[in-house]
Amino acid sequence: QVQLVESGGGLVQAGGSLRLSCAASTRTFSSYAMGWFRQAPGKEREFVADINFNGRSTHYADSVKGRFTISRDNSKNTVSLQMNSLKPEDTAVYYCVTDYTPRTVGSTPGYWGQGTQVTVSS
Repeated sequence: QVQLVESGGGLVQAGGSLRLSCAASTRTFSSYAMGWFRQAPGKEREFVADINFNGRSTHYADSVKGRFTISRDNSKNTVSLQMNSLKPEDTAVYYCVTDYTPRTVGSTPGYWGQGTQVTVSS
């Protein structure tokens, strides 16, 4: 079973940037899509972005398109989320996810990290 460990969250002012990273403990990392979800206070978890097994296909939520970039390094078993032009509404706990499928993580991925807090102040 894969373990996913996120890092890089924190407090940033609106308009600033943060980079989240996720380290996966699995020998088959390069076979599966990886992604990010987030959950804001009082709201349901929502899809943010995902990337397919070889990094050649990505998907983004409309709310982050053009501001966030997902990438992966299969040699290091890591996936990253570069977040630019952050807004207060981006404040949430961000989770690294996978579902052991090659192309997307789907709407209900089966494996989640513990989450990392991102707070954007206005």
